Amino acid sequence: MLDLILKNARLPQGAADIGIAGGRIAALGRDLGPSREVRDIEHRAVLPGLVEAHIHLDKAGLLCRCGQADSVQAAVAAVSALKRDFTVDDVRSRGAQVVEAAIRQGTMHMRTHVEVDPRAGLRSLTAVLALKDDYAFALDLQVCAFAQEGLTNDPGTEALLEQALAQGADLLGGCPYTDSDPLAQIDILFAMAVRNDVDLDFHLDFDLDPDGSQIKAICDRTMRHGWQGRVNLGHVTKLAVMTDGALRDHAAMLAQARVAVTALPATDLYLNGMDQGHRAPRGVAPLHLLKGVTVAVATNNVMNPFTPYGDCSLLRMANLYANVMHLGAGEFAACLRMITDGPARILRVADYGLSVGDRADLIVLDAATAEDGLATIAAPLMGFKAGRQSFDRPAARLLRPVAGALPA
Repeated sequence: MLDLILKNARLPQGAADIGIAGGRIAALGRDLGPSREVRDIEHRAVLPGLVEAHIHLDKAGLLCRCGQADSVQAAVAAVSALKRDFTVDDVRSRGAQVVEAAIRQGTMHMRTHVEVDPRAGLRSLTAVLALKDDYAFALDLQVCAFAQEGLTNDPGTEALLEQALAQGADLLGGCPYTDSDPLAQIDILFAMAVRNDVDLDFHLDFDLDPDGSQIKAICDRTMRHGWQGRVNLGHVTKLAVMTDGALRDHAAMLAQARVAVTALPATDLYLNGMDQGHRAPRGVAPLHLLKGVTVAVATNNVMNPFTPYGDCSLLRMANLYANVMHLGAGEFAACLRMITDGPARILRVADYGLSVGDRADLIVLDAATAEDGLATIAAPLMGFKAGRQSFDRPAARLLRPVAGALPA
């Protein structure tokens, strides 16, 4: 006896019914046998729950407090001035709004960076760990203890990162370009990660100068410490302005070290090149050219100085990436993998996908195919987390006038 059958699903591999039992996909095909519940999803596209590889819950929704910024440095400074006054309740409230929006947009796995330093202390971490429990019914939340404002130049941060891991953070993050000694920061974080057996996620190379990339430094240390498959790089916008040869060389380094790359199209487009006015280049890492590299697109910031907009739709981010990179319909499947399979590998999500035996973490799109869903930024209509329905947003419908009815 199955727990649930989703009839008339459109999967990437074709039309099928999906049988779910014990929180997992138990069968695919037709005539799957008896089930406690049967739902007809009327030939709509089904995807595995979307995966958000890079977001900042702790500083979301700050735009009304500090306004916009005209550079990365100004955005960091604006948030830094507010962090001392963050409370656990404040961060938890703002973060909850973003988590709920992401769930409604089909996200079921998320990695959030949480700033840990002498200004924020561990208050934001406490709030986000509470959110992890609050929304476990619909979302698996991975927490990255993150040094936004440097490490060697910010006494006390290293000890707080260690405390954050002891209190439940899942991994470590750094931002070498804000440190007075970027390479020393990288070395400290690798040593700490190895000591605690956790993954690493760096903000890296966030500018449009092709020189001075720290990708080689990260890749060298990844291989030296045996951390292949456990390091992710966010932004890496220097890749957008490198020569073809330099891009190929850096892609080869990343592939050899199995270091992943996550582009953040909304923030990367908004903050990069502001000083160049209408001549600003695209400023987004060309993920589709990084052969052999695990890649993802993600949201980053929502309604704050880094990104003064956002609805937490990963389909919108993948669609934006396709637009920016001039990718047509033939590349839509690859763009969809940037919000599903790619980030699932980065977060090391087990049993992810749409095969028998995978976790029944599924979303239904208001579209006939997943590619149509990407092209139209289709609304996710419902989601099933471990086979249990976790959200519902009924499809919009037109209300036509009834023939012969009198006007109101």
